[in-house]
Amino acid sequence: MSGNCLFCRIIGGKIVSCKIYDDNKVFAFRDVNPQAPIHIVVVPKKHISGLDVALEEDEGILGHIQIVISKISKQFSEMKNGFRVINNCGVDGGQTIFHVHYHLLGGRVFNWPPG
Repeated sequence: MSGNCLFCRIIGGKIVSCKIYDDNKVFAFRDVNPQAPIHIVVVPKKHISGLDVALEEDEGILGHIQIVISKISKQFSEMKNGFRVINNCGVDGGQTIFHVHYHLLGGRVFNWPPG
């Protein structure tokens, strides 16, 4: 964990969040600035600054996140017809917090292209 990282501080309980899911590898919480009726941020507990620097040794945790997202989506009836998962990587990709994270969005119909 990185002491300066917002998500590391949330995972460590130093910043209060509305926890949705927690296991030994992953933490998920409601986004404080939701972009959909359901907006959950899913992060690995291991600090990885972005997908562009993920290593082969991170494959297990990154794969686990996909399974966690599936589990979380089943907790919300609003997601039974679908949901969107977003990962922003790097400045040009729109990443503003440099800890790998996925936005799980649901509860409405999404358009394409996204933006």
